Amino acid sequence: MTTARPTPVVDVLAIGRSGVDIYPHQIGVGLDEVTSFGKFLGGSAANVTVAAARLGRSAALISGVGADPFGRFVRAEIARLGVDNRFIGIDQRYPTPVTFCEIYPPDDFPLYFYRKPTAPDLQIEADDIDTAAVAQARLYWSTVTGLSEEPSRSAHFAAWAARERRPLTVLDLDYRPMFWESPAAAGEQVRRALSQVVVAVGNREECEVAVGETDPHKAADALLDLGVELAVVKQGPRGVLGKTRHETVEVAPIPVDVVNGLGAGDSFGGSLCHGLLEGWPLEKVLLHANAAGAIVAGRLECSTAMPTADEVAALAVDPRRTPHTTAQEAQHV
Repeated sequence: MTTARPTPVVDVLAIGRSGVDIYPHQIGVGLDEVTSFGKFLGGSAANVTVAAARLGRSAALISGVGADPFGRFVRAEIARLGVDNRFIGIDQRYPTPVTFCEIYPPDDFPLYFYRKPTAPDLQIEADDIDTAAVAQARLYWSTVTGLSEEPSRSAHFAAWAARERRPLTVLDLDYRPMFWESPAAAGEQVRRALSQVVVAVGNREECEVAVGETDPHKAADALLDLGVELAVVKQGPRGVLGKTRHETVEVAPIPVDVVNGLGAGDSFGGSLCHGLLEGWPLEKVLLHANAAGAIVAGRLECSTAMPTADEVAALAVDPRRTPHTTAQEAQHV
């Protein structure tokens, strides 16, 4: 007789993209000239859970992969990196997505997504969601990409219904134009979603899609007006803004020699989760998140580059440890 595995209560439960990142070993040249690559776990939501796990948090991911070797790699690698993979389903129809990038430091990192006609992580249905796990997680993280098509969109709203806007229900504005027919279509879905969450985080361009504002303070105010309790606006070379109804905090960027800026935002997100769960003052939360993003921007890969709590704390205390270009400039985070 088989005993069902109990629903885990985790610190961080995320839903969204997972796949394989193929990063070139040659920097500053196009993919047509690259001769060797590295294979890594990828996908924004997957990377955020790994970042949180690296900081000592229990984490799990709701996602999907194909019934193929890359799917086996994703499930095995995310578990190796400390994240519970029980909610990563196996789709018999669509292959595990693969993403290639080119690396032109300090601020140009073109991405090429192979996710057609769709990807398993966008085929998650409402019935696939363990609503008890969603409701009980200490922090629940979603991304805007999951709203880009059905059935994933309905699954997200079913999960939020189960969550009932509990504290630390977070939406990463994570707008990727290649997944949407237009910014207007994305904005419509984002505004629906914002009424379901408590925390929203995004850069200025993502805020423009969500609420029509690029000015950080106006964007934060617009997000608060739509019901969130904490708005985090990443301002590029001007640092990051955190705003509630009662507090406004701005934190300067941390200098770093950029190698690959693509993982900086996910590292920022994992550290943001950690700081919110710790109940730190907002300024400390943002200082550590900035430091976490800067560290990963100075490394080639994303998931396996996520820093430890000691590394983040050391850089947050002494930003002079890493000179030159800012992590925020690297990914407009």
